[in-house]
Amino acid sequence: MDQQPEREPQQHRPQQLIETRSIDYVPARERHGKVWHQGPFWFTGNFVLTTMVTGFIGPALGLGLGWSVLAVVLGACFGTFFMAFHANQGPRMGLPQMIQSRAQFGIRGAIVPFAAVVFVYIGFNVFNVVLATQGLRTVLPGGTTLWYALLIALAIVLAVVGHDLLHAVQRWLTYVLIVVFGVLTVGAVVHLHPHTAAASSGGGGFTAFLVVFSAAAGYQISYAVYVSDYSRYLPKDVPAKKVIWWTYLGAAGSAVWLMSLGALLASALPNPDAIAGLRQVGNDILPGFGTFAVVVSSLALISIMAVNAYGAMLTSTSAVDAFRTVRPTVKSRVAGIVVIELVVFAVALALPADYLGNFNNFVLLMLYFLIPWTAVNLVDFYFVRRGHYAITAIFDPRGIYGRWSWQGLTAYTVGFAAMVPFFATSFWTGPVAKALGGADISFAVGLVVAGALYYALTRGLDLDAEAEAIAASDRELEGEDADGPEATDGHPLAV
Repeated sequence: MDQQPEREPQQHRPQQLIETRSIDYVPARERHGKVWHQGPFWFTGNFVLTTMVTGFIGPALGLGLGWSVLAVVLGACFGTFFMAFHANQGPRMGLPQMIQSRAQFGIRGAIVPFAAVVFVYIGFNVFNVVLATQGLRTVLPGGTTLWYALLIALAIVLAVVGHDLLHAVQRWLTYVLIVVFGVLTVGAVVHLHPHTAAASSGGGGFTAFLVVFSAAAGYQISYAVYVSDYSRYLPKDVPAKKVIWWTYLGAAGSAVWLMSLGALLASALPNPDAIAGLRQVGNDILPGFGTFAVVVSSLALISIMAVNAYGAMLTSTSAVDAFRTVRPTVKSRVAGIVVIELVVFAVALALPADYLGNFNNFVLLMLYFLIPWTAVNLVDFYFVRRGHYAITAIFDPRGIYGRWSWQGLTAYTVGFAAMVPFFATSFWTGPVAKALGGADISFAVGLVVAGALYYALTRGLDLDAEAEAIAASDRELEGEDADGPEATDGHPLAV
């Protein structure tokens, strides 16, 4: 066989204005970017008003400021741990995050976590567009319906252009947000004084502490469902530690900062509100600065709305592709993004005025559905298959992963069921949670049960047979990469 000439390591296909890839594999010639870009991307991705609202939960439950800050710090750091380890999957597999789940759940079985994930994307974008609209209407005219439509349209444009533009926008917004919120945070610490009741160390007790911890952890874990969407273009040989730590530092840093600021605002203001709180603190520092900060925060929300729309398109496309092959094209990308955002628009219009109470329940539900998935996915990647997958088989219903994988589905279902008695929400509390005084430790139960059960059920996997499939997949992918892109109609690996 003729030896292929060596390629320059930095060469890749010239980038087009609009991203063409969807759920398909990113070959080596298209890999680009710097690993440190993961830091600012996830810093800004998490530096949004929705994150700050999570910090309101502790004081609302009667938890003191110190305990509220401690709860969000520990919860955010705990939840980000899982998110960051998912980031390492992107450069290793060259695939979006959720389609990787086919290896654990089967090509059609993966629709189980897919459904929960699309719910997460839509839910977050609903809250984001509501907050962004409230922020912009503080200085600009127009009704909510008009602003919802305009903001969603902007998010669609960003998402359609795709990966590289989203990275660039997030990176530059990071510098602006650090300066603006650095000033705001100093002003808040100097000018605000937490109420005596909220400042007491006893606060709302251990139950409230666990609620805040779970909310912060669930909020961070929710990013795990699309984290490798934005690391999959990195070169395959990028060091795992760098991918993990840059992602962790960016996401955890912004979460700890904004959630703690939210706890301070909620402890000091009689009627805590993200928009009003920022305006008050900023205008106390310099007239008009608070309003400027609100506008900047609203622009950051548009960016993360685009990130969510992009991820929702990839996940929904993966779900449809499991039953009817989808050829990844610009047209299919645009259609998927538009449909997702139309749903967001409809739900936002129907959202009740008490969105904060709904947000708290949403974060908890998110945690419940995503914990078993993240446990199964990470155990498979790091302990069962150790990062080695037959990429082409992920798109082949007749391949080694099959249509349905009983191991992943069983572990997910049992893990979720084990969590139910520990649930504690405003609309239902499980028997064990009641016995614990309302404390919700379901996340720990789900992680241990789903992860341990999946590991046990996969001990009998024929990894030798899978190694042969991996070798065949690598030969096919390397051949495609060496010979140049050749589209194959209807095949998910088509360029």
